[in-house]
Amino acid sequence: MSEKLQLLNEYSEWMGKVKEFAEQDEAYWNRPLAEGKWTVRDVVCHIMRWDEYFYEGAIAKISSGTPLTVKHLDYDNFNEEARGYAKTVSTEALVDQTLIARERLVRAIEALPETAYDQRYTDGDGHPFEVAQFMRDFIWHDKHHLAQLNGVLQAGSSAIQT
Repeated sequence: MSEKLQLLNEYSEWMGKVKEFAEQDEAYWNRPLAEGKWTVRDVVCHIMRWDEYFYEGAIAKISSGTPLTVKHLDYDNFNEEARGYAKTVSTEALVDQTLIARERLVRAIEALPETAYDQRYTDGDGHPFEVAQFMRDFIWHDKHHLAQLNGVLQAGSSAIQT
């Protein structure tokens, strides 16, 4: 299996987990990761918004042969805006948007010719951007948050059993 295919498979795992989380009740989605921390809904929306940002500013640009516009943002501000949006959307709509955003990224990366996939690009800040490294970084990011989300799920199910 090529590295590209392996990374795409790992990067796609998020969609399966979101589908599993979609089967949970609203209490799960509104439960914080810990006291005073983000809710499950906030985390899922946070990842969805980053997917949209990187699709629009990097992957779609690579696909169309136009300069990348993705830049290093004020992460705290970006994340707070994502949390704000999470409060305005239903769980069903959030799940749909999350799946669409990741699927769009995966399909666009999958469709890239090897030369485009392997090329080093320059982002909007003048820093190097590589598709494989982008996926590696966000696979790590996904796994970090999945551990938290699974922890909330396990805590919720153990509370129900007791």
